[in-house]
Amino acid sequence: MNHTSSLSWRSLLNIGLLAGLAIVYTGLIGMIQVFSERGIIAGVLTMGQIMIFLPPLVAGYMAARRSREQGAGRMILNAGLAGLIAAVLPVILVLLIRQLDVMGVDIRSMFVNASKALIDHLTFERGIGPGLAMLVGFMTALGLAGGALMALPERIRQTLITGTTWVIGIGLLSEFMIQILRNLFGNQAGRSIFQAGALKPIPALIIFIVTAGIYYFWQLQGANIRARYARSGEGTKQTFQRTSVGLLGILLLMLPWIVGTFLSEVLANVGLYVLMALGLNIAVGLAGLLDLGYVTNFAVGAYVMGALTSTGPLGLAELNFWIVLPISVLAAMTTGFLLALPVLRMRGDYLAIATLGFGEIIRLLALSDWLAPYIGGAQGILFIPKPHIGSLTIDTPETFYYLILAACFIMLFISIRLNNSRTGRQWMAMREDEDAAGAMGIDTTLAKLLAFTLSAASGGLAGAIFASKLGAIFPHSFSLLISINVLSIIIVGGMGSIPGIVVGALALIGLPELLREFSDYRLLLYGALLIIMMLVRPEGLWPSAVRRRELQSDAAEAAAAD
Repeated sequence: MNHTSSLSWRSLLNIGLLAGLAIVYTGLIGMIQVFSERGIIAGVLTMGQIMIFLPPLVAGYMAARRSREQGAGRMILNAGLAGLIAAVLPVILVLLIRQLDVMGVDIRSMFVNASKALIDHLTFERGIGPGLAMLVGFMTALGLAGGALMALPERIRQTLITGTTWVIGIGLLSEFMIQILRNLFGNQAGRSIFQAGALKPIPALIIFIVTAGIYYFWQLQGANIRARYARSGEGTKQTFQRTSVGLLGILLLMLPWIVGTFLSEVLANVGLYVLMALGLNIAVGLAGLLDLGYVTNFAVGAYVMGALTSTGPLGLAELNFWIVLPISVLAAMTTGFLLALPVLRMRGDYLAIATLGFGEIIRLLALSDWLAPYIGGAQGILFIPKPHIGSLTIDTPETFYYLILAACFIMLFISIRLNNSRTGRQWMAMREDEDAAGAMGIDTTLAKLLAFTLSAASGGLAGAIFASKLGAIFPHSFSLLISINVLSIIIVGGMGSIPGIVVGALALIGLPELLREFSDYRLLLYGALLIIMMLVRPEGLWPSAVRRRELQSDAAEAAAAD
């Protein structure tokens, strides 16, 4: 069934009001004020201004996209109207705050951020009359810009978006780009590109031109390059692959000394989540078993490492890290196996709730007075020693980065082998239809037990390294949020995709660590990102080929049904 691409007045009103509501909401929760302190282009653009300007731009783009069949003139008109409508709610908010302030009503008792600072940001510090006129004009113009962007050829549109994204991204990460440039080229390199923690205008323009140019060239020649590579011999392909892997390996080994101590700490934390996500990916991504209690395995690995290596009063044996490491993994695998037994017949939401309960039980047991003589209760286990390799002590972010990297490579090798094995194909069959898999002769009970057990191994390994890295463990370190974070990494990166796990961990764990302004809004951004992913890219940022084909097949069937 064919659908014409048209836009009713009601839909146009909805698009504009939603854009305005986004500005009002982010203003009232304090995001605009906080992010206004983060410069993107010095003296030109801040992150707070982007949060004001982006909604009308997107509204104009969406309105124009929905008006494609109504002609170019109607596209631009609808885009401008969407931007104008988007200004309505922010204008009402400013006038309401101002009027209540005149009346002596303290609106800040309910909305803490409904302050003069918010009014100044929305009116560009020009006063109510001129400022609101500027706001309406800017938002209408941005709506028109969104419509014009939609009217451009797709190749040019994507090129402009790519260049802009790179400029904003580098501007956001300016502090860390300065540190990297300082480590590589000295202090002067950072000063020539950045000013007051933001990009200088000329370097920003150069970055835009270079990144947009590279993307445009790839759009023109990428298909030819891929076709030439496909026609090349096996020897050439193997040489290219080995060279790529070798260069990537060299980069990963040099990374801590390029980025410095703080970024090495961030990379180590990202690596721990990658390690856990590689394990959970076996249960969720391959076998389709929604496990919300994965933090249990992480906690078991950490507590076993702490109890058997601690030199404090709760230490049981004061063993070496390398001796206890496999014991921690085996303990987590045993826990995974035992906790899988009661839930073998459960599926979907029921399985998720049951595993969630197990995760909370483990946390409460760790807090309980009953186990306090053995694992410390709320006080946790202290005096956990650092690992040693001969005379080398692994006690810095750089050295822990290498330990975690090695653990990730081991788990990566296991995951790839499992993914391409007969067991992996059984898990994928069970994920698609458990009844059909059983009818085909697959022992689903054994497959589930194996998935839960092997999945737990990676969590135990991550927990053991975490305990040694921190030097102390506490029950509050093993909350439900850990499981949610790991599951979010898999969903955002791509279910069943190993490269997607790395991308998802960098996006959800690395970026919030780098952008401290985002830390107070992490859960909000997680939720928004998950919703956007489900609507725009349900297969994830870097989906597996199998998962992409499955979603394309489902979409084709849905389109045929319509």
